[in-house]
Amino acid sequence: MANQLDQLKQFTTVVADTGDFEAMREYQPQDATTNPSLILKASQQEQYAELVDKALSDAASSGLSGEAAVEAAIDRVLIAFGKEILKIVPGRVSTEVDARLSFDEAGTIAKAQHLIALYEGEGIDRERILIKIASTWEGIEAASKLQDEGISCNLTLMFSLAQAVACAEGGIQLISPFVGRIYDWFKKETGNEYTGADDPGVQSVQEIYSYYRKFGYETEVMGASFRNTSQILELAGCDLLTIGPDLLEQLQSTEGDLVRKLDPESAASSDIEKLDLDEKTFRYLLNEDAMATEKTAQGIRAFAADIVKMEKLIAEKLG
Repeated sequence: MANQLDQLKQFTTVVADTGDFEAMREYQPQDATTNPSLILKASQQEQYAELVDKALSDAASSGLSGEAAVEAAIDRVLIAFGKEILKIVPGRVSTEVDARLSFDEAGTIAKAQHLIALYEGEGIDRERILIKIASTWEGIEAASKLQDEGISCNLTLMFSLAQAVACAEGGIQLISPFVGRIYDWFKKETGNEYTGADDPGVQSVQEIYSYYRKFGYETEVMGASFRNTSQILELAGCDLLTIGPDLLEQLQSTEGDLVRKLDPESAASSDIEKLDLDEKTFRYLLNEDAMATEKTAQGIRAFAADIVKMEKLIAEKLG
């Protein structure tokens, strides 16, 4: 009998949520996602020291100094990891824009364009890159404009239908609803344990997937931030799922029939009303959703903090 990971790959594109190259080689995902926390962790490991040192050397040769040199070096580190990842996975890698730009539309566009230019300078086609941007109104607007330039985006830190609808209407390539962080919020708020189809994080992705299929949106749905394999199994059939190495190992080592839970035909017949969304409605709906408001803000703060830590690490190395 096939293991659960192999069965899942029949319905869903499996993506590795890690900066660990060896984990990618072992589980053979189609794509890979990174974020500032994962890159910070990986960049401090001995096996990646040569990669980081090469990126710093390239940045140092640019003639920049001070904060500009540190920023250039971090960009080079992100590209270096992305380039190596693309030697392992056959599909795409997601590279994240500085979270401190989450409310800066113009800054997000400029940084995304720069990252793509660096990738293309390394001979990497932009079709293999997804630029990760937080699902704020400004982030979604920036991503929509980037899509028009042929720069595909992955909208991350997503916790609500309003965010998902705004992305779909903006023609965004892919979204990453955060299953585990939604689960965390409700568990803390209510004191309840949630399993299977009762998991509010699972229900959020099911709702978004059904909405997209009901109204014919082409934006890809990639469930993210999992806490256990039960959440993953409940979303079998989702367009993509990005999964960390520990849970990939559990799926690979577990046998038993895996049932597809999401499929386009049944989702298209869902009883869902269309959301009429503009900026004012988006901001109000997000404000009314305490979980989505808190988790989006918390996520931005956490990713921004890790960028600051990386800046300190890089500045010390450059110094």
